[in-house]
Amino acid sequence: MEQMINYLLQFGNLNPTQIELIKSKATVKTTKKEVFYHEAGQIQREVIFLTEGIMRICYYNNSGVEITKYFIDENHFMADVYSLNTGIPSTEYAQAVTDCAYVVLSKRAMEELSMTIIGWDAIIAKVTAKGMADKVNRISVMLSEDATERYLKLLSDFPNLANRVPLSYLASYLGITQSSLSRIRRNIQ
Repeated sequence: MEQMINYLLQFGNLNPTQIELIKSKATVKTTKKEVFYHEAGQIQREVIFLTEGIMRICYYNNSGVEITKYFIDENHFMADVYSLNTGIPSTEYAQAVTDCAYVVLSKRAMEELSMTIIGWDAIIAKVTAKGMADKVNRISVMLSEDATERYLKLLSDFPNLANRVPLSYLASYLGITQSSLSRIRRNIQ
């Protein structure tokens, strides 16, 4: 819980009473490795803050091939914002790559915090803007660099990720085959 509070404090001020209110609205949960936290077709009804582990966001393309869009690791919020805000079912899956622990804030709790804490909406807007900017930066790299450069960028930005995520997920994320990823890894050793 403290990890989430410390993260929020990077985006605005909260007094001790506000912090206790946030903690009272949050719950701590865990998910085992490979379990889907959220599936396509479901309406997102909560926001989570990952305190331990890695989740991946994926979807199935028109050919039925599973594609990894991106990974979320510790000290990051995760939510399908569009589904959460519109009530429209999500088109993506969120799966635990490792055993995960996270803090949950329901949509209702978020609304109550918005009505109670002055500045809450500004903090959440900044958190959301950072999350969106991070996502755009990841995607733009994927479009402009070759596979080796994308892998090196992944290692640079997420040094602990490569050793914690199965090669099949990394290859899917990088848009290459597992054999290509193995070859790239051998060549840069």
